Amino acid sequence: MEWAWSGWLSPFEPPLAAWLLGPSLLLALGLLWLYRVLFAPLHLVRRLHDVGYVPEPGTERRQTANQVRWRRKRGDLPPVYPNGWYRLLGSRQLPAAAVKNVTVFGEQLAVYRGDDGRAYAVDAYCPHLGANLAVGGRVIGDCIECPFHGWQFRGHDGKCTVIPYAERVPDFARVRSWPLCEVNGALYVWFHCDRQEPGWSVPVQNEIQSGEWVFRGDTEHLINCHIQEIPENAADVAHLTHLHSPAILSGTDLRNTRCRRWGFMRHDWKVQWSEEPVPDRHCSRMLVNHTMHILGWRCPLLDLHVVARQVGPGLVYMLFNHAFLGRGVILHCVTPVEPLLQCVTHCIYYQSNVPALIPKALIMGECIQFERDVMIWNNKTYMPRPLLVKEDSAIVRHRRWYSQFYSDNSPRFPAPNHSLDW
Repeated sequence: MEWAWSGWLSPFEPPLAAWLLGPSLLLALGLLWLYRVLFAPLHLVRRLHDVGYVPEPGTERRQTANQVRWRRKRGDLPPVYPNGWYRLLGSRQLPAAAVKNVTVFGEQLAVYRGDDGRAYAVDAYCPHLGANLAVGGRVIGDCIECPFHGWQFRGHDGKCTVIPYAERVPDFARVRSWPLCEVNGALYVWFHCDRQEPGWSVPVQNEIQSGEWVFRGDTEHLINCHIQEIPENAADVAHLTHLHSPAILSGTDLRNTRCRRWGFMRHDWKVQWSEEPVPDRHCSRMLVNHTMHILGWRCPLLDLHVVARQVGPGLVYMLFNHAFLGRGVILHCVTPVEPLLQCVTHCIYYQSNVPALIPKALIMGECIQFERDVMIWNNKTYMPRPLLVKEDSAIVRHRRWYSQFYSDNSPRFPAPNHSLDW
């Protein structure tokens, strides 16, 4: 009877494997999550409508972003593409024989890595019949092959070397080749409105090149503003006290950052901006001393000294040095996608012997503070003649310094036509 009773129950008893599967799956997911938190690099991408817009009830963020972009007063804008070096891609995004289609300066570029390991950037559209070289194109040696008719273009000068069905290749058959360099784990392209050769080089961060500092994460934001607005923040010392003093725990929505709930914590900033002398006049420097107060008490462990060196119009090296947290750098890069659309990336490299959680926490803190600025930039207008007080003098000096990156032929955003002509 006992045997029969057990046999009657056995079909309803879950097997041992079923009992073990659930806990094992949870354990595996927990270990994966722990690995991502403690060891894996951070990767955060924000789309244009993700940050900095306040939609009306019943309106989607994407719709609000589009409305703000087209309705906002643009003002009298400076040229939209300053001359200088700009980040295109991270080196790890372009493996051997890969081709990427990149939009920059309102142009389409085909960026590829040749068989020799060198990276090249050329105009994406084939001069023959306009096919996009980056969509279906193949890498052959140091050339890229058009997917339409098989024309091959050399990367370093854009010269066409092969037309499969032609007796000879005309000397004038070529695409534009863009000056490119690869340093600090990224690809940088040189832009000059008159196609002049690079006037300076992208500084090499020796700790990155040697492997002493390792990649710990990056963030990417699309921002709706003129490119000059972003680096100008370095000279706008007054905004730090108002915009960035509230605790990072209060988030990025400026409607909530100054609420009493987070009043027990405060960031204090002391900042000094200055331009560098010749021969590094294309560089400027911002010295930042950060302290944090909790319940009125200063926390020395969270004191942070940062030297932010801007190189040209779109590159900033933010060097951290802390007795306990170690040393590292955030590479802050602004790249114009279109006249009023900027792609901003932050990549952090840090001492390899420092736990990855520390630099990831640093770049997340930087991301929160940065997204507060994004909410301003996405909705403001550029003021060519701003109303300033004596304490804003650094902004005037910064604009004077930044103007060196514009030329007489620098492209400008077309002025809006308010006439009633049809």
